[in-house]
Amino acid sequence: MKNIFLFTAAAMTAIGVMANDYPVTSPDGRVQANVSTDGVLKYDVKFNGNVVIDSSSAMLKLGNGKVVGENPKVKKASRRSVDEMIASPFYRADSIRDCFNELTLNLGNDWALVFRAYNDGVAYRFVTSSKKPQIIVDETVEYNFPMDVDAAVPYVRAGSEGDLTSQFVNSFENLYTETTLSQLNNGKLMFLPITVTEPAGVRVCITESGLENYPGLYLNSTAPSTTLKGVFAPRPKTLEQGGYNALQMIITEREDYIARVDSPRGLPWRIAIVTDDDRNLAASNLTYQLAEPSRVADVSWIKPGKVAWDWWNNWNLDGVDFLTGVNNDTYKAYIDFASANGIEYVILDEGWAVNLKADLFQVVDEINLQELVDYAAAKNVGLILWAGYYAFARDMERVCDHYSKMGIKGFKVDFMDRDDQIMTDFNARAAEMAAKYHLVLDLHGTHKPAGLNRTYPNLLNFEGVHGLENTKWAPESYDQVKYDVMVPFLRQVAGPLDYTQGAMLNGSRGNYHPCNSEPMSQGTRCRQLALYVTFDSPLNMLCDSPSNYMREQECTDYIAEIPTVWDETRILDASMGEYIVTARRKGDKWYIGGITDWTPRDMKVDLSFLPAGNHTATLFRDGVNAHRRGRDYKKETVNVSAQTPFDVHVAPGGGFVLIVE
Repeated sequence: MKNIFLFTAAAMTAIGVMANDYPVTSPDGRVQANVSTDGVLKYDVKFNGNVVIDSSSAMLKLGNGKVVGENPKVKKASRRSVDEMIASPFYRADSIRDCFNELTLNLGNDWALVFRAYNDGVAYRFVTSSKKPQIIVDETVEYNFPMDVDAAVPYVRAGSEGDLTSQFVNSFENLYTETTLSQLNNGKLMFLPITVTEPAGVRVCITESGLENYPGLYLNSTAPSTTLKGVFAPRPKTLEQGGYNALQMIITEREDYIARVDSPRGLPWRIAIVTDDDRNLAASNLTYQLAEPSRVADVSWIKPGKVAWDWWNNWNLDGVDFLTGVNNDTYKAYIDFASANGIEYVILDEGWAVNLKADLFQVVDEINLQELVDYAAAKNVGLILWAGYYAFARDMERVCDHYSKMGIKGFKVDFMDRDDQIMTDFNARAAEMAAKYHLVLDLHGTHKPAGLNRTYPNLLNFEGVHGLENTKWAPESYDQVKYDVMVPFLRQVAGPLDYTQGAMLNGSRGNYHPCNSEPMSQGTRCRQLALYVTFDSPLNMLCDSPSNYMREQECTDYIAEIPTVWDETRILDASMGEYIVTARRKGDKWYIGGITDWTPRDMKVDLSFLPAGNHTATLFRDGVNAHRRGRDYKKETVNVSAQTPFDVHVAPGGGFVLIVE
């Protein structure tokens, strides 16, 4: 009897331990998360049996004093597996496989934790079934890494070091800082995504999805500890008009909580992409997969495409007989250029509306909008209007109604520069309102996408990137070339980006200099061409002057012809911060683009995905003197085969494009 008692007690102890641990494993078995409910809700993540995220807390502090995840009691645990294709219009592929195993823990008090394991990572979120509004005082988000490893992070560049509150208003643009976790700056916030490199080349990329009517996640270092902790902007309480050209709302007081939410709803997904292959990191679609499905029933009217853009080139035309600037003559020239080259849109950036009024119904005397709309329509070109945040937000429906009736095709909204709850709610409402009036939307001056482009497919682009616009003023010390080969493994993991490539003035190393009226890029001409393949941008800018493009018709023909949304995307070769080779298919045509850092490379491109046999292809490659003169390039016809890798040399800061039909 004594032995039976001891056996039973041991069995009960084992059962008790097991009852507090809830594992969930990816379909391929390589990624495993374990959720523990012993005292505090925690989780860890393993990849190929090795811990990549050590025991980390996940909790919510509510306005009623309760803490979800503190002494949790699981009322019910349920599991499901999903393997399906989801439609993904206006994206890097026309459909995406969504395959995962899911664990849901009902924690009582109307709250549950949902944990998913994918072949390329894990994600979790809290969900409430309550039908009453709730206050979220704070959310505990932790990423506890098991050792001191390398990290690539974008610090917030606004505000004062050590004063985290002052950093919540920022443009979400910065180059990446590469250092170890123990050397990160505790006084600076980091915005997402960030990527950590663990032993054996395992990358862990942290981001979020389903961000709507809830503050965005920042991370803050606890160095010399190797734990990163989540930080959220408190909800604004009082605001007043101000900021850049009176187009922003300045927060004068904040609440003592981060969000006030209606229920039932799910909170944003906390994503950790985990892989030992940089190609898989750049190819990950988890942000899109975890986003809320489309709320736009009919997407047939949504037209992605390219935009002849005025602001970067400073309305700077030559060879014309009128004074260029914000006026009808200048915009008619842009429209003529777009029409002649089959470019879908022209944007009227800042300047068409009267300055300092934050009123989109006050148009400057030099612009006759209806005349421009009619002129563009006759030439099969659509117009998109730039709008400051407050000017758009203060009378959103009237603005959308009025300009859609006039014939305007969309808006580029700028200078939000926040991701607190009020601002993320604005982004969703703006997308919904634009869709109601069949307007496309480009959210400039904002945070990373976080899935909203799936929920509202008319929301084609986001900024939140240190794009080419910075070369108008960035000093020579800024390394945009290095940044470009970081983006696919960090910022682009979150979704499409308004990077605004296409420069025809190209500075090889040592030759770049900032210039507002005649700006240039860093790196070679072929790099600029390759960025149209490398970066996801359904609404893609031609940043340079029509005059420069008309002098470079060979490159202009390529840019005008390349699609902006795709049937299929493959990452052929990649090393974060060094190089990437991307292949995209539209119909039967493949576009293969590669870029490098400042290291020249002899790239060997695997073409085994092509149909068998020989193919005639068009190649844009760096010229033999591109290392000295960035504009030097060569276009040629080559023969390629699926059976033979293709060899191409790229110059420092260079690139190539191979078009295979």
